[in-house]
Amino acid sequence: METQKFSYDNSIVRAFLYATVVFGLVGFLLGLTAALMLFYPELPEYFFGTDDATIVSLQSGNLQGLINTHGAFGFGRIRMLHTSAVIFAFVGNGMFAGIYYSLQRLLKTRMYSDVLSWIHFWGWQLMIVAVVITFLMGINTSKEYAEHEWPIDILITVVWVIFGINMIGTILIRRVRHLYVAIWFYLGTWVAVAMLHIINNLEVPLTFTGWKSYSAYAGVKDALVQWWYGHNAVAFFLTTPILGLMYYFLPKAADRPVFSYKLSIIHFWSLIFVYIWAGPHHLQYTAVPGWAQALATGFSIMLIAPSWGGMLNGLLTLRGAWDKVRENPVLKFFVVAVTCYGMATFEGPLLATKTLNKIGHYTDWVIGHVHVGALGWNGFITFGMIYYLLPIMWRTKLWSVKLANWHFWLGTLGIIFYAVPLYIAGFTQGLMWKQFNPDGTLLYKNWLDTVTAIIPYYQMRFVGGLLYISGAILMCVNVVATVRSGSFQKNVPAEAPALAATTKKRKEGEGLHLWLERTPILLTVLSFFAVAIGGFVEIVPTLTIKDNVPTIAAVKPYSPLELEGRDLYIREGCNACHSQMIRPFRDEVVRFNGKNGQYSKAGEFIYDRPFLWGSKRTGPDLHREGGKNPSSWHYKHMLNPRVTSAGSIMPRYPWLIARDLDRSQMVDKIKLMKNTFDVPYTQAQIDSADSWADNQAKFIVKQIYSEAADVKEAYAQRKAQEGANFVPLEKKEIVALISYLQRLGTDIKTTEIKTASTK
Repeated sequence: METQKFSYDNSIVRAFLYATVVFGLVGFLLGLTAALMLFYPELPEYFFGTDDATIVSLQSGNLQGLINTHGAFGFGRIRMLHTSAVIFAFVGNGMFAGIYYSLQRLLKTRMYSDVLSWIHFWGWQLMIVAVVITFLMGINTSKEYAEHEWPIDILITVVWVIFGINMIGTILIRRVRHLYVAIWFYLGTWVAVAMLHIINNLEVPLTFTGWKSYSAYAGVKDALVQWWYGHNAVAFFLTTPILGLMYYFLPKAADRPVFSYKLSIIHFWSLIFVYIWAGPHHLQYTAVPGWAQALATGFSIMLIAPSWGGMLNGLLTLRGAWDKVRENPVLKFFVVAVTCYGMATFEGPLLATKTLNKIGHYTDWVIGHVHVGALGWNGFITFGMIYYLLPIMWRTKLWSVKLANWHFWLGTLGIIFYAVPLYIAGFTQGLMWKQFNPDGTLLYKNWLDTVTAIIPYYQMRFVGGLLYISGAILMCVNVVATVRSGSFQKNVPAEAPALAATTKKRKEGEGLHLWLERTPILLTVLSFFAVAIGGFVEIVPTLTIKDNVPTIAAVKPYSPLELEGRDLYIREGCNACHSQMIRPFRDEVVRFNGKNGQYSKAGEFIYDRPFLWGSKRTGPDLHREGGKNPSSWHYKHMLNPRVTSAGSIMPRYPWLIARDLDRSQMVDKIKLMKNTFDVPYTQAQIDSADSWADNQAKFIVKQIYSEAADVKEAYAQRKAQEGANFVPLEKKEIVALISYLQRLGTDIKTTEIKTASTK
C-alpha cells in the first residue's frame, strides 16, 4: 500500500490548551472565593460597602454599593459559576485538547474537518462566556451541573453534535484498522453525554424571547432525572474521557504499553454499563421510590470493581518504570491522579450505602469527596497532560522542571488540606445533628452550633485551596516561559499507508472485540445501548406510572406571588445552602418540624418545577419553614442574618428589599402552568392573579409592620421624604420571597395524610 503524506493539526490543540489554563485559574479563583465566604460572609460587603457597625474592618457606613450589585457576587451565584467553570471550562477544554491531540495520532490522520474543529472551539468558549454572564445575572435553572438556561442548553447540544461529527468523521477516514482503548472511551463519552444532556434539560420556555423556563418534570420525577444526569455527568464528562486521556498519555509518558488489553476491555464495557444505574444514590432516604434507591446502592457497590480495574491498569502500566516517577513530574501528576481516581471511586459507593449516607449526605463529606475527584483526578491528569504536550508541541525543553515539581507538591498538599478537613467536618456535623439528650430533646438544638463547630475546618480548606491555586499559578509561569522559548509548529507532517479495503464481517478466528474495533459505528451503537439500558429501567417507570408518585389532597398549587418568590429563591441560588427534603429520621423531624411533624412526602412536590431538594446543608432545611418565624424575622434576616442569628455565615441580601418586583410575566407563568403542565388553576384565579398577589403582599406587609415597629417607622419616614417617588414595601422582591418561604410545608398540618386517588 502506497504511503500517504498528511499533517496533524496542532493549532486546535493549542487553542484548547490555552483555554484550559486560563479557565482553570478562573475556576480555582471562584472556588477559593466561595470557600472564603463560608467563614467570612462579609466579603461582598468588604468590596461594595456595609452599614454594619459590628464589622470592625469595614467603615464605609454605606450599603448602597452592595445593593447595586443586585447579588451578582452572592454565594449562590459564585458557587454555581465555580462548578461550571471547573467542569465545563477547565476540564472540558482540557479534555478536548487531549482528544484532538491523541485522536489524530492514534488514527494517523488529520481531523475530519478543520472548520468543524474551530466551530467546536469557538462555540464552546461562547457557551462559557454566556454561562458567566447569565449566572452573575441570576439566570439559572438551579439544577446542579445543569444550571444553564434553555438557549445555552441548545448551544451546548449543537456544539456537542459538531464535535461528534468531527470525531466520528475522523474515525471513518483513519489509516489504522483497529481502534485503541482511548477512542472507545471518547465514543462512549460522546454518546452518553448527548443522551444525558437532552433528557435532563427538557424544559418549556416561558417565552421564546426570554431566558426563563420551567422543567418538563416536577418534584420526584425531576429529582430522579436530575440526579440520573448529575451523577452521570461526573461519570461521562469527568471520568470516561479522562480515562481515555489516561490510557493515551500515561503509557506515552512512561514509554510502556498498557498493562492489560483484556482488562481495558472489561473496564470499558462494565464501567459504562454499571455507572448509569448509580444516580439515585444521591437521593437515599428521600421521597424517591425505594426500589430506585436500592437499585442505585447495588450498582454503586458494583462500580468499585470496574473503577479499580481501571486504576490498577493505569498504575501497573508503570511496571518497570517507577524509577522514572522520581525524575519526571508528568508521571508524578499521573500517579497521584490515578490514585485519587481509585480513592474517589471507592468512597462514592461507600456514601451510597444507607448506613453511611444517613450521616454523610448533606454534609461537607460529600464536598470533600467531590474535590478529591475534581482536584486530584481531573486536575492532575490535566496538569500532567499539559506538561507532556508543552515540550512536544513547542519543540523545546520544559522551561523549569523544578517549577513543575513545586507545582506537584503544592497541588498534592492542597488536595490533602482541602479534602481531609472536609471529611472531618462532614462526620462532625452529621453526628452532631443526630445527638439527643436523655430527655429526648436535641443536644444541638440551635443549628448554628453545628455550623460554628466546623468553621476551623472551613479555614483549613481555604488554606488547601490557596496551596492548590499557587501551584496552578506556577504552571502558568512555566507555560508562558516554555511557549516563549520554543517554536510552535501548526501543521506537523506525518505519513502512513492508506487503510486497505476489507470486509465488515467478522473474520475467522478474529476476537469479538477486535472485530468491534474495526466497526466504529457498531461500537458506538452498542455503547449507546450499554448506557441507555440503565436509564430506561430507572427513569421510564417513574415518568410513566402514576402510582409511583401519589398526590396528596391537601397540597395546592402556589399562588402567583409565591411562584414569583420561588423564582427569586432560584435566582439567588438558595438551594446551594438549604435543602427542602426532611428525611424520615427522628432528629430531622424533631429539628425541622416539632414532635408531631412530618418528614417530606413525594406528593408534596407535584407542583415543584424544578425540584429544590438541594445537596448540601450549610443552613437548615426549609421544607417546613412556613409559619416557623414571623414575616418580620425573614425581612430582617435577609437584610442582615447576623442580627437575627448571631454567628450566621449566611450572606446579606439587601437588594431584595431595595428592588421592585417585576410582575410583568406573572400571569404568563400561571397560564403556562395551567395550559402546559395541567396545574389546577381555575380561570377565575388566572383572571384575578394581580389582585390575588396584591392582597397577599398587603397581608404580609401588615404582618411585618405589626411585628416590627422600627420597620414601619422607617418606611413612613421614607414615604414622607420621597413623596410621589415612594414605592411601598408591597411592591418589593422581599415580600414575594417571604410569601414563598411562609408557604413551605404548610399544606400538611397533621400526622394524618389523606392521599387523592391515582386511578
